[in-house]
Amino acid sequence: MKVTDHIKNANGKTLFSFEIIPPVKGRNIQELYGNIDPLMEFKPPFIDVTTSREEYIYIDRDGLLDKKLTRMRPGTVGICASIKHKYDVDTVPHVLCGGFTREETEYLLVDCHYLGIDNVMALRGDAMREQQYFEATKGGHQYAVSLVDQIQKLNCGSYLHEVIETDNCADFCIGVAGYPEKHIEAPSLLTDLKRLKQKVDAGADYVVTQMFFDNNKYFEFVKAAKDFGINVPIIPGIKPIAVKKHLQLLPQVFKIDVPQDLVDAVEDCKDNKAVRQVGIDWAVQQSKELKAAGVPVLHYYSMGKSDNIKAIAKELF
Repeated sequence: MKVTDHIKNANGKTLFSFEIIPPVKGRNIQELYGNIDPLMEFKPPFIDVTTSREEYIYIDRDGLLDKKLTRMRPGTVGICASIKHKYDVDTVPHVLCGGFTREETEYLLVDCHYLGIDNVMALRGDAMREQQYFEATKGGHQYAVSLVDQIQKLNCGSYLHEVIETDNCADFCIGVAGYPEKHIEAPSLLTDLKRLKQKVDAGADYVVTQMFFDNNKYFEFVKAAKDFGINVPIIPGIKPIAVKKHLQLLPQVFKIDVPQDLVDAVEDCKDNKAVRQVGIDWAVQQSKELKAAGVPVLHYYSMGKSDNIKAIAKELF
């Protein structure tokens, strides 16, 4: 079922969902299941599975370093299929511009269609570690809007090199990212809203926001988006702070503000166990306010761990 259908069928009730990261190569999928199992009691209608782009590694060959491309966390589509089969829940694979050609994207989408996966999250993705700025893969997409356009065309039976007449076209529900505090590379929030509107006009069906810690940022963003003519569901993305290092890391990586009350509470903690509890408490209060405001879904970034997400969900669902 499509994410938008889940929202429609909920009749105004706020749903619970979360995002997981595939295990690195060589790890067992049972570890992933171990983090999903505790969250299934809250009946998520869908689970997002991230995709990692390629990265360079250096292999020592007789004293010479050989530079090779690799993916440390492959298997997004296979994991989606496995979760869908094991838990009877819809899955949302993340589809990236970075690291994929248009042809590779088409093959991935065809695989999703074969597997009965109805939803995809279309993202530009980050720059590689060696790049100062994002650079498109040769033969790939520079921006998420053109990725959305490719997915929407495939929904209409228009493939890259042919149009196929069929009664079994793909019909993907397309999610895209939104940034309550604007994308790190956007010169202004208005410019960022223009880019979001372009993605919706190209065929995006819903938006999931980047993490934020001040709900007013989300409410202001939703209002500004609606005033700009963006009328698809905007799902808030929530990430509980878990370690002290997040106070420096999250603003640096995502260019987001952390409210001073939260900063003070984290800095007063003696260890990361106490920080984790502060993060849970803050996310619970955030979530309660968002739920009271009637958000369609509360979407949590689990980052491979579920104990804090479970503690939050127990207070709300």
